[in-house]
Amino acid sequence: MTSSYPTQVKIVEVGPRDGLQNEKQQIPLANKLQLIDDLTRAGVKFIEAGSFVSPKWVPQMADSSELFNKLKRQSGMTYSALTPNLQGYNNAKTAKVDEVAIFGAASETFSQKNINCSIAESLARFVPIVEQAKQDKIPVRGYVSCVLGCPYEGDIAPQKVAEVSQQLLAMGCYEVSLGDTIGVGTPIKTQNMLDVVQQVIPKDKIAVHFHDTYGQALANILIALQQGISTIDSAVAGLGGCPYAKGASGNVATEDVVFMLNGMGINTGINIDKLVKAGNKIMQTLGRKSTSKVANALLA
Repeated sequence: MTSSYPTQVKIVEVGPRDGLQNEKQQIPLANKLQLIDDLTRAGVKFIEAGSFVSPKWVPQMADSSELFNKLKRQSGMTYSALTPNLQGYNNAKTAKVDEVAIFGAASETFSQKNINCSIAESLARFVPIVEQAKQDKIPVRGYVSCVLGCPYEGDIAPQKVAEVSQQLLAMGCYEVSLGDTIGVGTPIKTQNMLDVVQQVIPKDKIAVHFHDTYGQALANILIALQQGISTIDSAVAGLGGCPYAKGASGNVATEDVVFMLNGMGINTGINIDKLVKAGNKIMQTLGRKSTSKVANALLA
């Protein structure tokens, strides 16, 4: 199979939000700010830094307003946040967030268990956020969860993923990130899903977000690259997991993605040594070892 790989890839670093939100211990704000600062120094240009959700649901993100206020912002950087509703959006706007994200699912059961409403209801809830963001000239990114499998429903039809993605794009999202939330996707499934989605959305509007639960993330990312997709979500040190998905380990580690891309001659603008240090520092705070194979190899 011949393919033209992208020459450059945009890495969306989700460690500070998607990575840390499920940590049981409350992480001090200073450590979160340090992580973002370290990632910026490593050359990461896009960081998902917080989430304006109810602190009742995600206590770890209760300090997001304070975090955005205290950030040492660098020019040319995008600091984004998740906003599930209009109140969250308004709080994010007050905190001068560069970009917001909304999240739907390709699985009805997951949508019910995760955000207590159907897919259609969740999409309807996002309309006022996107309308307001348009007026405020704040870009909106869309997420779709469970694109390759659901902890409740099993396999998910690629057609469903395409439908939800198309609706998010039509609503006004500039990009849709396709998430393998429980990490069950394999290369052929990934290829089939991306083929169907690309019938309704151009590849330059697609990002991929793989969890590495079963060790398939890099193989799946390679498939996305072969299809010309050039935006990849990842989390430093492989942070994260899904509270609703049993055994779902973290996101694919940014260090592992960057190492692979470097080896393919694909530019990310990220310094791998500084990236490894950033991941190592936050893992010391958490009191455990990085799940990044590359980080562990380089630190050895």
